[in-house]
Amino acid sequence: MSPGTSSTGARPEPTRTCIGCRRREPVSVLLRVVAGDGTLVPDPRRRLPGRGAWLHPDEGCLALAERRKAFGRALRRSEPLDGSTVRQFVAATGSPEAAGPPDPGPNRTPAVEPPRQEAGRPIVSTP
Repeated sequence: MSPGTSSTGARPEPTRTCIGCRRREPVSVLLRVVAGDGTLVPDPRRRLPGRGAWLHPDEGCLALAERRKAFGRALRRSEPLDGSTVRQFVAATGSPEAAGPPDPGPNRTPAVEPPRQEAGRPIVSTP
């Protein structure tokens, strides 16, 4: 059996990392995004030329990627990139998780929770 093939002879699907939530997924689950003339261009068929960034097609991951300025780093661009086309594409696909990113899963630590507050004041625990 050659490397990269399973016992059935089918090749495993490649995986990529979402630049929003940083989870690894098969490419069929993620949306490829490329840069073109100062804008981000969705590439759902994965055919456009150039360097691509991978993203879950949901608004939570898109918001995380934009907040962290991940598109510029992933696409190796220093100029600001307009993400309105990708935002429209993600909204049109009916994002099931518009409220936030996907669950981090059992092997990922959740985001740090904000401090609990009671009557407007943080609760401070003393040892």
